[in-house]
Amino acid sequence: MAVGLRELKKQRTRELIAETARRLFAERGFERVTVAEIARAAEVSEQTVFNYFPSKEDLVYWRLESFEDELLGAIRGREPGESIVSAFGRFVLQQRGLLANEDDAARRNLTELTRTITESPALLAREREIFARYTSSLAALIAAAARAGEVESWVIANALMGVHRALVDRTRRQIVDGVPSERIRRDVRAQGKRALATLEQGLADVGNNPGPRQEERNP
Repeated sequence: MAVGLRELKKQRTRELIAETARRLFAERGFERVTVAEIARAAEVSEQTVFNYFPSKEDLVYWRLESFEDELLGAIRGREPGESIVSAFGRFVLQQRGLLANEDDAARRNLTELTRTITESPALLAREREIFARYTSSLAALIAAAARAGEVESWVIANALMGVHRALVDRTRRQIVDGVPSERIRRDVRAQGKRALATLEQGLADVGNNPGPRQEERNP
């Protein structure tokens, strides 16, 4: 469906405000920039900023709005016989956003954004809130789709989102260290597959103590 002129204008305004905020945050840090300064730099009113972004943190995390719906949709739409773990992995291991772009400008923006987030306690706290919401939504879906109990579905959802968060943290460390994007993508995919395979196969053998060897039992 074609986007109407009014919606296109709103989309452009939103992107302008977000890009202006990203630039100012990269230059001075998230905590040192006010919404009023962002509004002036984007040549809009402060109220207009809040009309598009309910909080200052949303100026950074606005692209995550669709993540929850897309994630749950990928699990609801999984193929017959496909497990929830497999569907989750297929979705989260897709390369998307700035990391999937080899352009120098995209890489520079990704590095700046990563530093903005990792250096801001407020943004990291907001991110934890967002991931907690995703986890709750995922647990509710698992409970319905797998007819799992409350505790079981909560454990599964937290394990799956734990993989996602671990991959995000690992990716950020490598971005800040200047690791090439292609190498990061390969590493994240390999680490993610291993972690998800562990969940899919079960945890019974993880760290299993084999006990003393036969010769130790019979000296």
